[in-house]
Amino acid sequence: MLSEYRTTAQTTWDTIADSFDTTRQRPWRYCLRYIDSLPPNALVADLGCGNGRHLFPCAERCAHVIGVDLSQRFLQIISKKLSQKSLTNVSLVHADVVQLPFVDNSFDALLFLASLHNIQGKDHRQRALTEVARILKPQGTAVISVWSRWQERFYRHFLKQLLLRNREFGDIDISWRQHNKNIPRFYHLYSKSEFLQELQDAALTIERFDAVRIHSKRGADNYFAVVKKR
Repeated sequence: MLSEYRTTAQTTWDTIADSFDTTRQRPWRYCLRYIDSLPPNALVADLGCGNGRHLFPCAERCAHVIGVDLSQRFLQIISKKLSQKSLTNVSLVHADVVQLPFVDNSFDALLFLASLHNIQGKDHRQRALTEVARILKPQGTAVISVWSRWQERFYRHFLKQLLLRNREFGDIDISWRQHNKNIPRFYHLYSKSEFLQELQDAALTIERFDAVRIHSKRGADNYFAVVKKR
């Protein structure tokens, strides 16, 4: 159920937020290139903004950025950082991407980075992508990223899952082990075809698609798509 997923997800990310913040400071180059392509007058939402590592460079370029996250602790971390910066064009909203509190056709651009894969349940993930399409302006674009399934460190897990079929294929729990923690996090790792199909099912036109290696030694560990409202 949606309420159970929300409660579990919020508790998980609230618990690891401070540890996450110390280890995830540098924005991805792929995302910086996208941000640099946005017009200075753009209204942008960062969906699943986490500790703000992409929100801040976006705010430095664009007219206004709204950070959205299910974790209240992440929003508190961003708020503290904002008090130390000169940025006055950032708003923060505590919400679930599956059910966003924005009217249709609100945003010129969206960042939806490394968050879709943390939503449990195919129906919930599809609803999140439908929300992306709903709140984008007709000519608006979004950059969306997910972890790829067939990266080397998970290869054996998913080969075994093919045989067992004991949960939705692609689902996995990955523990956060930094700072002496051991907190399981839900992930749904995507195949390329599955990701592309879900974007198309949400009435999003794919402008660009890239398989990117960020941490993996061999092969792509992330998929990135730049999409437009159809």
